Amino acid sequence: MIKYVAKRVLQAIPVLIGLSVVVFLLMRVFAADPAPVVLGEHATREAMDAWRDSQGLNDPIWKQYLDFIGGALHGDLGSSYYTHTAVTTEIMSRFPATIELAIVAIIIASVVGVALGVVSATHKGKFVDAFSTLLALVGVSMPIFWLGILFIILFTGMLHILPSGGRIDPIMQPVGGTGLFILDTLLSGDFEAFGNAVIHMIMPACALSMYSMAIITRMTRSSMLDTLNEDYVRTARAKGLPEGKVTKHHALRCAMLPVSTVIGLQLGSLLGGALLTETVFAWPGIGKYVVECILKSDFPVVQGVVLLIGVIFVVINLVVDIIYALLDPRIKYTQGEE
Repeated sequence: MIKYVAKRVLQAIPVLIGLSVVVFLLMRVFAADPAPVVLGEHATREAMDAWRDSQGLNDPIWKQYLDFIGGALHGDLGSSYYTHTAVTTEIMSRFPATIELAIVAIIIASVVGVALGVVSATHKGKFVDAFSTLLALVGVSMPIFWLGILFIILFTGMLHILPSGGRIDPIMQPVGGTGLFILDTLLSGDFEAFGNAVIHMIMPACALSMYSMAIITRMTRSSMLDTLNEDYVRTARAKGLPEGKVTKHHALRCAMLPVSTVIGLQLGSLLGGALLTETVFAWPGIGKYVVECILKSDFPVVQGVVLLIGVIFVVINLVVDIIYALLDPRIKYTQGEE
């Protein structure tokens, strides 16, 4: 197992290096020059050149990249061009909002997706199977930002039952704690603020979870159909066990192995996909923040956020691979043979 983990870690290093190179070059080649944006269009050429020198933007691009990577390896991602605050500080102040949204979204996607997948597999060819398949197709095909706008039009503009954006009413915002408002308000016993945070969470979490829910539904259905045809499931039925017990204790337990992998991967995807959701719902996380920084060509922030999301995605992939190897002895045996 140690060799397996070490191999996966070594495989992740080139991925992170490639990601850092791509995002660095994209910001330098395609993004607008930040000097006129930071100093104003009426700034003199001499002032812009002096500012670029102070930020190292006039250095050769290879030197800029090495400085960026060297700082990142020491936990220094630079400072924002506008707030002059360390990028790590800016990210950490907003990251709990993104984490909270992603966790709630993956819970919704997992519970609903697995339930729909199981029902669809056990009622193959019937109306509920066709309905869940159609729902999964819609979920995969529908853009998150468009779904979010539809939610706002329906539940805020027409029904007036849900807020259009934000995490919580300003007067109820908890101070300190973990930064996860639902958890902080619950632990403090402020149930009014807890309810307010939950209400603000409903639309963005549902919109963000739709794509992942569709993927999990399709994977669960496919895995359950394969498992229901196994010999041990037919043997359990032949013994006279109730169909519900056969499905729950025999088929679902084995079918969840590939599904658990998909759930882990989708959690990493939600952290990246939260960018559009946070923008639509004015959710104060790193997704909304990085969009604002892209428009302002705030290079250090964009590079830092993308690199952080890449690291998280790689770590989640590694954890999922390890859990899968622990759950399925065949994975460990195969890796041992290598």
